Amino acid sequence: MIRLSVPFRQALSRLTLPVMLMFSLGLVLIGRADQNFSNHLQIGLDDLLAPAYQLVDGPIEAVESGTGMVGHLFDLDAENARLRAENARLLQWQGVAMALEEQNTALKASLHYTPMPTPRFFTGNVVADLGGVYARSVLVELPGSAESDDGIGNVVGAIAMDGRGVVGRVVDAGGRAARVLLITDLNSRVPVQVGPTGQPAMMAGTNGADPDLIYWAPGHPPAEGAMVLTSAVGGAFPPGLPVGVVHYNGTNDPEVLPLADLASLRLLRLFSYPLSQPQLTPVPRQADMSAGHEHSRTHKRRS
Repeated sequence: MIRLSVPFRQALSRLTLPVMLMFSLGLVLIGRADQNFSNHLQIGLDDLLAPAYQLVDGPIEAVESGTGMVGHLFDLDAENARLRAENARLLQWQGVAMALEEQNTALKASLHYTPMPTPRFFTGNVVADLGGVYARSVLVELPGSAESDDGIGNVVGAIAMDGRGVVGRVVDAGGRAARVLLITDLNSRVPVQVGPTGQPAMMAGTNGADPDLIYWAPGHPPAEGAMVLTSAVGGAFPPGLPVGVVHYNGTNDPEVLPLADLASLRLLRLFSYPLSQPQLTPVPRQADMSAGHEHSRTHKRRS
């Protein structure tokens, strides 16, 4: 170890401050002359001190992790108590669910309940917001699987839903896209059932944000906030799909607040129910009707 004399150490302590000031002033002048110098100097210092940072950061991180683990160990007792209480509640609800399942099975057997058939469905992105004939309609891109197993034929009349409720019904479909008529369109008419009693009504689009509720039973207006579900009347919709809730803007003027977010549709599921479309009796052509009448006349003459 080199020992310095007392006078030399005193002189060194006196010169330290002026030397550092001169060094700092020189760095400022060099930085003014060359603006990239400070950046290069900082990068060089970072590269030089990076190993030191890593050496210091390792023990600090280990201490922090150890402290967290120790604190977590102290919380294990309270966490276990909470989990045991939650497990007891879940076991209680499991018993309730099993009892309700048995009761539901017995009621279905006594009523000879026939469940709804499982629908086929396709998921597609909304690629356009169309105008034209329908003011409220969207174009949905069909996946490639929709073309197999006669899937395209089943898409027309399919029920479109987002993650919340009914959006509309497919009125036209091609090989790659389907047009969905929204429940808010002026041409949309959806038979619905309102409230826990299933009061029949009709939901009519208005080209506005919320469709109207019409043709409900006279003297029994729907209650504010009542749930609106689809009805199987007419065969166009399956029963029990969520649509919205009843809201009154004025006296005896109920409307339906849709559950679906119709303002920002991004992804829709198209459900094809086997009985989603009414079966229409084909109308015979005029030539077939004339041939039928002629055959009847010939049969009468022979008789």
